[in-house]
Amino acid sequence: MLERTSTVILHPTSLPGPYGIGDLGPQARRWIDWLASTNTRYWQVLPLGPTGYGDSPFQCFSAFAGNPYLISPDGLVDLGLLESVEGPGFPDDHVEYGDVIPWKTGVLDTAYDRFIAGAGIEGIGDEFEQFKSENATWLDDFALFMAIKEENELHPWTKWEPGLRLRDPAALDEARSRLGASIDRQAFRQFLFFRQWFELRWYAGEHAIRIIGDIPIYVASDSADAWAHPHLFEIDEQGEAIAVAGVPPDYFSPTGQLWGNPLYRWDVLAEGGFEWWLDRLASTFALYDIVRIDHFRAFADYWRVPAGSETAETGTWLDGPGIAFFDAVRQRFGDLAIIAEDLGELSPKVPALIEATGLPSMKVLQFGFSTDLTDPFIPDNYPENCVVYVGTHDNDTAVGWYESATKRERHFARKYLGSDGTDIAWDLIDTAWQSRAVLAGATLQDILGRGTEARMNTPSVPGGQWQWRFEDGVLSPGLAKRLRDVNHRTHRV
Repeated sequence: MLERTSTVILHPTSLPGPYGIGDLGPQARRWIDWLASTNTRYWQVLPLGPTGYGDSPFQCFSAFAGNPYLISPDGLVDLGLLESVEGPGFPDDHVEYGDVIPWKTGVLDTAYDRFIAGAGIEGIGDEFEQFKSENATWLDDFALFMAIKEENELHPWTKWEPGLRLRDPAALDEARSRLGASIDRQAFRQFLFFRQWFELRWYAGEHAIRIIGDIPIYVASDSADAWAHPHLFEIDEQGEAIAVAGVPPDYFSPTGQLWGNPLYRWDVLAEGGFEWWLDRLASTFALYDIVRIDHFRAFADYWRVPAGSETAETGTWLDGPGIAFFDAVRQRFGDLAIIAEDLGELSPKVPALIEATGLPSMKVLQFGFSTDLTDPFIPDNYPENCVVYVGTHDNDTAVGWYESATKRERHFARKYLGSDGTDIAWDLIDTAWQSRAVLAGATLQDILGRGTEARMNTPSVPGGQWQWRFEDGVLSPGLAKRLRDVNHRTHRV
């Protein structure tokens, strides 16, 4: 699946531009141009789904839909759906979601209204109808879900009136009739997102850049998936969660991480041949060249926390579907273009499942300096079939990590890296790239040598996350040469 190469982690929201949030337009192409100039072969984009409360792409309104806030206004001008567009003076170093979302929604509504009035390039109406037909299995539920949600002032579906909450056929038919225009508007946003994404992916391919995407193992409780398929989740007859997902106390949180996602009824999924999951993977594989499954360990065993718990400290480990799930995946898709995110405290079942599947596991170099040379995150102990990151979107930046590490950890890191600590981010990059891991990666923040202020996400901290953006002009030829040189020197081209 993987050859010896490298990747850079950058969520599209972090791209520069005048519209308050990175998007799939011209700046994304400039980013691909720069990345290609470094002879890096992969761009790791993280999830691209429609975000809700907290703005995290790991908590989306759908496991199938795209994020409309990533739609490029410039691309809408090119399609003839806008005459012109001008950003209203948003900050350029971070995303202010509270300001950006209503502005971007207004731009998308204008584009839709113009489309209905007959604007747009020749054939765009036929493209839209084809898109709706080809994606009806998830799009019909999602567009209806979002239309009802907007009508209910974005309240969770568990707070809707009973007929809609419990999907009474008569209530749904009445909603489809009443909200027809709103439903079509939601579908049109998805059409625009996927049209722009596939154009961008084609552009990346033309520049020898392949895409690594993320698939969060769980879906959000307030999602079209949970609403449309409640029988697949631990949800009661009123739509409320019986138990939720999380992890016990770990590196990131002394009280564990209480994610709140509904848990799967794996027995029900297995009886149906894992069809919903296979459809989800098919949709995801269509978007990316390789898929990283977040919290892979839950396929082996998962932490079940009773609904209503204040923290994730009280829970129970239960068995996941195990190899039977991956046998079904391999039967449908053949060789698995999957990276297994297996971080955290693991039971013996997890490495056994990874070995049985043959998937590459993950290492995070920052984690390696808390013990000694026997630590599994120290490069000397890596298997070849693994992916090493300096840090992920959930870690502090390399500079921020080093500055907050204990005196002992800093000393160990300097000694192991042969570093004086003045350029710690690149010392870590160089060491990760030199390792035997088949794929080595870093966030753009670490390549830029940024501090904690550039951290993307802090697990278990709601709000104020996923905001970082880089400034236009920082991707210099000199920085490209530095990354290109380490790619060549470590034989990752």
